[in-house]
Amino acid sequence: MRAIATHPDNDFLFAIAESQEGYFTMAQALEAGFARSTHSYHVKQGNWLREHRGIYRLRHYPQSVNGHLVLWSLWSRNRNGVAQGVYSHTTALSLRDLSDANPSKLHMTVPLSFRRNSETPRVLELHKSTLEHHEVIRERGYSITTPMRAILDSSVYGDADVDILEQALSEGLRRGLITRMEIKQTRVRTTLVPIMKQILEKF
Repeated sequence: MRAIATHPDNDFLFAIAESQEGYFTMAQALEAGFARSTHSYHVKQGNWLREHRGIYRLRHYPQSVNGHLVLWSLWSRNRNGVAQGVYSHTTALSLRDLSDANPSKLHMTVPLSFRRNSETPRVLELHKSTLEHHEVIRERGYSITTPMRAILDSSVYGDADVDILEQALSEGLRRGLITRMEIKQTRVRTTLVPIMKQILEKF
């Protein structure tokens, strides 16, 4: 993080927002030199749109299909401004087009230590777990679990039936997103639920 600017730096704020599909946080605006007292002014003037508490979007920045994913990723940030949430389970499968799963909520895995004073947005379904570094893929403005981790999580949580899980494995293999080695290593896990053991034996 760079030193906080002493004067508003529109170019710096735009650079931040551009990397996050047009979104930025209050902390990032402060870093760009925009005083807290001026935030309401920019909202009233229509320069910024308040999307959630402490999260804004540049009004004239083109909206994208995945903009909402960046929004809730920013919501999950810790006190250091680092996003904690990783899209997972059937949400991750859907984002990768690995299955016909269409979850009603966005599944997000957060650390065991994750805490929020405010209520969790209704659009999110939070799961507390520990993700290894190699199980997380960084996208533009948000993170997502690897296909294999998403399949395993879905099998445990129960938000995907056998057909969905088999479809995801098959499609993942076909597209090279899952390897035979991954499947082989996964088969020996002692934490596999029965349904996952049966499915893996077919591959």
